[in-house]
Amino acid sequence: MCIRDSTLALRLWAYPSRETRVLATMVDRPQWVDEAQMEGWAADFDSWEVCDQACGNLFAHTPLAYAKSLEWSARPEAFVKRAGFVLMADLAHRDQKTSNAALLAFLPVIEREAGDGRNFVKKAVNWALRDIGKRNLVLNVDAIAVADRLRQRSEPAARWNGGDAWRELTSEAVQARLAERAARE
Repeated sequence: MCIRDSTLALRLWAYPSRETRVLATMVDRPQWVDEAQMEGWAADFDSWEVCDQACGNLFAHTPLAYAKSLEWSARPEAFVKRAGFVLMADLAHRDQKTSNAALLAFLPVIEREAGDGRNFVKKAVNWALRDIGKRNLVLNVDAIAVADRLRQRSEPAARWNGGDAWRELTSEAVQARLAERAARE
């Protein structure tokens, strides 16, 4: 049984350690998280682990997840920007109720930001592109097209993102899984 306690989560977050902050993301109630809390916690991100845990355990389950993913993806702070793309990846991977259109809206943002060479940002951009492309055959085609365009760009980070995503999304294993999934639907 998971204990959900927003007051405890806020107290845990206030203690600035990796462990207490990760635990805070696990015990908070997503339905009680508001924009001020998301912004405050995002401003405190100081590691990829806390960023990713906050997004996956908590923020992706809030009504603000889609809006924050788009907003944060344009921010200059490395871990806040990463959070935008981690949310995109998490929503593509876990939110089975979302539409293709909602996920397609992420692709121009991924393409726009793919040249950011900061390692933690670059890897999150790649993660989002790959998870969108592994959702279904329709999204796979669009994600491969983005990856292909990125492979042609001049920035090393964009080329890396494009090449890495393209290799995975066009692989026999991914294509077989997507075809099998499509046959079941």
